[in-house]
Amino acid sequence: MMATGEDPTVFRFSTDALPACARGGAVRALYEDPMLPTRLEPLEPLWNCPIRVDITQRALPGLAILSGRLCGLRQHVRPERSLQTGTDDLFFGVNLTGTSTAHQGGRQVMLRAGDAFFANRGKTGFTIIRPTQVRFVGLRVSRSALMPLVSNLDDAVFRLIPHHVGALRLLTKYISVVVDGQPPFTPEMRRLVATQVHDLIALAIGATRDAALIAQGRGVRASRLGAIKADITTNLRDYGLSVAAIAARHRVTPRYIHKLFESEGITFSEFVLRRRLERAHRMLTDPRFAGRTISFVAFDVGFGDLSYFNRAFRRCYNATPSEVKHSAVRK
Repeated sequence: MMATGEDPTVFRFSTDALPACARGGAVRALYEDPMLPTRLEPLEPLWNCPIRVDITQRALPGLAILSGRLCGLRQHVRPERSLQTGTDDLFFGVNLTGTSTAHQGGRQVMLRAGDAFFANRGKTGFTIIRPTQVRFVGLRVSRSALMPLVSNLDDAVFRLIPHHVGALRLLTKYISVVVDGQPPFTPEMRRLVATQVHDLIALAIGATRDAALIAQGRGVRASRLGAIKADITTNLRDYGLSVAAIAARHRVTPRYIHKLFESEGITFSEFVLRRRLERAHRMLTDPRFAGRTISFVAFDVGFGDLSYFNRAFRRCYNATPSEVKHSAVRK
C-alpha cells in the first residue's frame, strides 16, 4: 500500500492492492500518516463512486509536489488549517487528464485536461471534487517565495488558469520531468528545482515585469531544456533523431536548442551520444539482456553504425561492449 525509498522527502501511497471495501478507511487514515513529508488535506470518499488513490509526494524547500491519480474523492482545504499550523501556503493545481471541479464560496470552476487553478490557502477555503479518474499535479507553495515575484498576490484568492497559457504549459512539462525522473537528492538540486517552479507559477498567475525577466532566464529556460532532454531520452531508438526534429516538436529553433545545451557546457550531439551510451551500458550489464548480441544493443539504443558504437563506447568506458558484457555475466 505504501512505499518510501531512500529519500525521506518522497512518499508514495496507493490503494491498488486493497479490496474496494478497505479503500475508504485507508484514504481517511492517510491524513494522519506520520511518514508524509508534508501533511495532506483530508480526502473524503464520494458516495457511490469507485475509489482510487495512487499518489507520490515530494518535499522541496518552499514547495511540496503531489502527483498521481485520484478517483471518487472530495478534498476540502480549510483556511483555518493554515493558521493553526503557522504556514502561509498557496496552492496551484494542474488537471493533466480527466475533469475536476473546484469550489470556493459561491464560485465554481470546471477543470478540463491541461487547466489549472490557483488558490490562496490563507484567505479562503476551497473544495476539489473528482468523481472520475483524474491525473493531476498539486503544488503547495510557500507564500513568501512568490510574494517578491507576483503583483498583488493577496488579490489572487481563487483563479482559473486555462490550458492555453504558455507559462502553464511550460510548468506542466517541467513538472513532468521532475515527477518522472530521479528525485533531486542533493540540497542544491532541491533548491534549484523549487526556484524554477516558483518562477513558472509566477509567470502563470502574473509575475511582475522584473520577475518575469528573471524567470525567462531561469525557470522558462530550465523547463524547456528539461522537456527537450526528456524528449531525447524517450526517442533514443529513433535513428533520425536530430536537433531539427526536436526543435519542430517543441516549436523553437535549432539554434535555440543549441544555446540551451551550450549553457550547460555540452552540445546537443554530445548529450544524445551520452544518453545512448548510458542506455547501452545498462542493457549490457542487465541479466535480462544477457542473450542479446552487441549489435542488437547498439541498434536498439539508436546507433546505425556498429563500428562507431564500439569506438564511442570504448572511449567512454575504457572497455569494449563485449568486455563489459562478459564482466557482468561473471559476477
